[in-house]
Amino acid sequence: MTHTPSESTPDSARSWYGRWTRAPLALRILAGMVLGIVFGLAWNLGADSQTAATRYLLDVGKLILRLLSMIALPLIFVAIIHALLAADVGARTAKRLAGLLLTNTFVAILIGLLVANLLQPGSQAMVTEPVVTALPELDLWDELKRKIPDSFFGSLVPHWDTGRQDIIPAILIALGLGIAIRRVRDKEAAEGRSGVQTIAELFETFYSIFLTALNWIVDLVPLAVFSIVAHVVATQGMKPFISLLGFVGAVLIALTLQTCYYLARVSLQSWVKPLAFLRGGSEALLTAFSTASSTASAPLNYKCLREKIGLREESAAMGALVGSNFNNDGTALYEAMGPLYIAQMLGQPIPMLQQPMVALMAVVASVGAPGIPEAGLVTMVLVFQTVGLPTEYVALLLPIDWFLDRCRTMVNVLGDMSVACVLDGNVRETQPARPMKRRAEDQAEG
Repeated sequence: MTHTPSESTPDSARSWYGRWTRAPLALRILAGMVLGIVFGLAWNLGADSQTAATRYLLDVGKLILRLLSMIALPLIFVAIIHALLAADVGARTAKRLAGLLLTNTFVAILIGLLVANLLQPGSQAMVTEPVVTALPELDLWDELKRKIPDSFFGSLVPHWDTGRQDIIPAILIALGLGIAIRRVRDKEAAEGRSGVQTIAELFETFYSIFLTALNWIVDLVPLAVFSIVAHVVATQGMKPFISLLGFVGAVLIALTLQTCYYLARVSLQSWVKPLAFLRGGSEALLTAFSTASSTASAPLNYKCLREKIGLREESAAMGALVGSNFNNDGTALYEAMGPLYIAQMLGQPIPMLQQPMVALMAVVASVGAPGIPEAGLVTMVLVFQTVGLPTEYVALLLPIDWFLDRCRTMVNVLGDMSVACVLDGNVRETQPARPMKRRAEDQAEG
């Protein structure tokens, strides 16, 4: 009697795999870290335990991160075009919105770099044998010239000599292409034609395809965490993990300072009072912390801005619905602090003159991050590649990333709320905001 593949697969194996993949990613990463620590401690301690087996473990983690690096750049490229095509905003409002978002992002990065340099969280537990890597020499003007893409498809593939991917040219092309497609689409819509609409739908399909592939790769991340943590513990002991709590504290301090900046900006540039701002948006902030998704929090954020804070409909929509597609201040702050922390831990602090490149990469990483699951993980790999840090050390950040992800998502939502308040201006609308249900009924009657 022959058996089909489904019959030959034990039910227990299928149920075990299903339970594993359905478990939250943070729980699976934590399990990988714990098993890696136990395995590494059981193996041996000290640099003499650098055996072939531990190197094989490290290679397994590197290969999984290489898969993540492979898909990161095209995914961000498609995600930016998708966000530009989905955003519903006019040219004049878009310019003002872009100015507010960029200001918030640059302040977040400056705060992150300042806190990381002052507190030096990575230096609290430096590894016994620093990993020597060649940090790229910084000539800012020459570096900016190299960022101007000279090839459309060449900007989406790694450099043949270094194997590194350059995210900035790809983002420049994505921004230009997305704006051009949007403009042609709007022109054709006004003329009653829809030729470019097919291209917009094609990018929507590509976006879904890349997200599906990303989910497959993310399922392998706990194995990468196990492999790299086991290698680090077997060769370096627990020292690299001692400073993780210090890094968490440093990030929380930086996020708190960014929150204070939002409150000051709201107080000075809008009619909303800071306490009313926090009280009115509390539901959206709690949702952001629980879901770790600013996109999922956007509808509730809009409702809070309209009904509890009382902003005009256009201002609330620009901040909560459009801004959430491009604003990632908390992620930008984290992307700036992560490389500095790892460089300090490796005994290779990034010089001050080279940190502008870290800041620039944090900006472009935050531009490409919205809407992508595990955005911090995807973009951090590219940031590490650009500044010349070993990408395998990204895995050391994953055990605490689930908590910091929720904290920085709250800051992302706070940034959206602050932008909406500033767009609303210093004068409050005299007519109170109507409940969303009543508005929908009025529109239906009209």
